[in-house]
Amino acid sequence: MSREIIATDQAPQAIGTYSQAVKVGNTVYLSGQIPLVPETMEMVEGDIEAQIRRVFDNLAAVARAAGGSLNDVVKLNIFLTNLGHFAKVNEVMAEYFQQPYPARAAIGVAALPRDAGVEMDAIMELVG
Repeated sequence: MSREIIATDQAPQAIGTYSQAVKVGNTVYLSGQIPLVPETMEMVEGDIEAQIRRVFDNLAAVARAAGGSLNDVVKLNIFLTNLGHFAKVNEVMAEYFQQPYPARAAIGVAALPRDAGVEMDAIMELVG
């Protein structure tokens, strides 16, 4: 199995023992992103909408570094500390993705790193 590690300074650097993404063949596995600002590694200021946008921006940066875009995402996992924010995720997601939308899961969790309100990871399939 041939693996390529994807890294970019346009997204937050890993804060643990993981890579921003790993590419195997035409499939790219994007690690979870929380709303960290890449330049400062601090949480984005603002409400849950600002956090959601920052997470999508971070995922988009890693997708670009891998040679794709969010439109290549086939599976998206969303982790929320408050499932009441699910409607806001849908609203913002519609600005970042075009139909056909990826498969998706939304999971309520008790807590996320750095007290984030949202985290997302994804699987992307690149056209070979």
